[in-house]
Amino acid sequence: VQLQASGGGLVQAGGSLRLSCAASGRAVSNYNMGWFRQAPGKEREFVARISWSGGSIDLADSVKGRFTISRDGAENTLYLQMNSLKAEDTAVYYCAARGWGGTRNEWQYWGQGTLVTVSS
Repeated sequence: VQLQASGGGLVQAGGSLRLSCAASGRAVSNYNMGWFRQAPGKEREFVARISWSGGSIDLADSVKGRFTISRDGAENTLYLQMNSLKAEDTAVYYCAARGWGGTRNEWQYWGQGTLVTVSS
């Protein structure tokens, strides 16, 4: 499975961005997928995850009400719509995929990351 994240950039606080993650590989449509981020000098942290069917969604408390995760099964693409962005959302965002459920951690595959910078 290969994951290609895109959509990052520079945005002012209060603005919006939509990240995309194109997935390719065998049976990728059956994989659960998620977003993580790593800010400068900090550990990578969970942002959001979505089940293979799209029927189960989990968001970190820090992004609830502002971020939305979704997926397009036909296009094998994962999205992260980010609204009301804050300076503390600045980070490299990574998409991830795995063939099982479970905790927020322990993912099989990772994308290369896309940088989001929010100016205050």
